[in-house]
Amino acid sequence: MAKRPVPQYDFKAFGAAIKAARTGRKESRKKVCDEMYISPRYLANIENKGQHPSLQIFFELMLRYNISVDQFLLEQPTGKNTQRRQLDALLDDMSDTGIRIVTATVREIAEVEKEGE
Repeated sequence: MAKRPVPQYDFKAFGAAIKAARTGRKESRKKVCDEMYISPRYLANIENKGQHPSLQIFFELMLRYNISVDQFLLEQPTGKNTQRRQLDALLDDMSDTGIRIVTATVREIAEVEKEGE
């Protein structure tokens, strides 16, 4: 029986997002691979060549770096994009004082943007 012709999904954008998130956290590839029990070559191929990760590794990387799969798998993403998920993760670890500072900053940015319109 012949295989059904199905175009393979291109994981290059996902790999690039993983690499950006990893380097943004200043995590070495070796550190990540040691913690996830995968080879550095495997992670390098995911990040640089768009190699298809196993479903388990895909899921673990997505959770580790707060990556939104919606922006990669859906034509019209729903919910929060990767940047918002990563911001949420940072805010979750912030003190109440830090939250007040961020809130005041965001309000000021919104006011400046409103004036610029």
